Amino acid sequence: MDKYGLIGYPLGHSFSISYFNQKFHDENIDAVYENYEIPTIDAISEVINSNPELKGLNVTSPYKEKVMPFLDNISPEARAIGAVNVIRITHDGSSVKLKGYNSDVIGFAKSIEPMLDKKWHKKALILGTGGASKAVDYGLRNLGLETVFVSRYERPGTIQYKSITAEVIREYNVIVNSTPVGMYPKTEQCPDLPYEAMDSHTILYDLIYNPDETLFMKRGAKYGAQTKNGLEMLLLQAFSSWEFWHEK
Repeated sequence: MDKYGLIGYPLGHSFSISYFNQKFHDENIDAVYENYEIPTIDAISEVINSNPELKGLNVTSPYKEKVMPFLDNISPEARAIGAVNVIRITHDGSSVKLKGYNSDVIGFAKSIEPMLDKKWHKKALILGTGGASKAVDYGLRNLGLETVFVSRYERPGTIQYKSITAEVIREYNVIVNSTPVGMYPKTEQCPDLPYEAMDSHTILYDLIYNPDETLFMKRGAKYGAQTKNGLEMLLLQAFSSWEFWHEK
């Protein structure tokens, strides 16, 4: 029986395990998907060595960047983004080869593109600077938008939340939350933004999918903003993961 799985820490919120095991059941695929909650990225070697049936892994926080030195090959897209969330595992005799891809960018770009109007949406704020934010940045720039990262801290190439004025919100009217702020169980939290400056041309996209509607989305919707959560992105990136694992 083939195995697939997810590495990260912690994994209590994992969507992938239920999605893939349901897929295997529905399509009569002789495979199983398991969670591998590892406290450090160094433990990836033990996971692979002790599970010779493993054909592929997904990678989630906090290892999307840290996993890259462990890989034999990285797709050009994943290298440009600087983050990997899919690993294809192939066995060539006694050697094991690991190739990294990024399906986050595919899922995100396909999900947000129908919301964009070239007349109105030219600039975007990306909340957060982690591995997912890099895929968001790559996807938005490929769709023709200018991007700026927002951080709580002073970092090169970013602005801080305290600098986001009503004028900034009106200019950068596509706002993507790639942080865990507002995720279950801390649903009463949201990024600190001037929501009252938003209107019907504002897009708020939250990578979080639990809860369905985050406080970030609710507060923007109150002023007419278009909102979307990350569930469709997850479904699209999971579909892409399967394609990468079975790439000819």
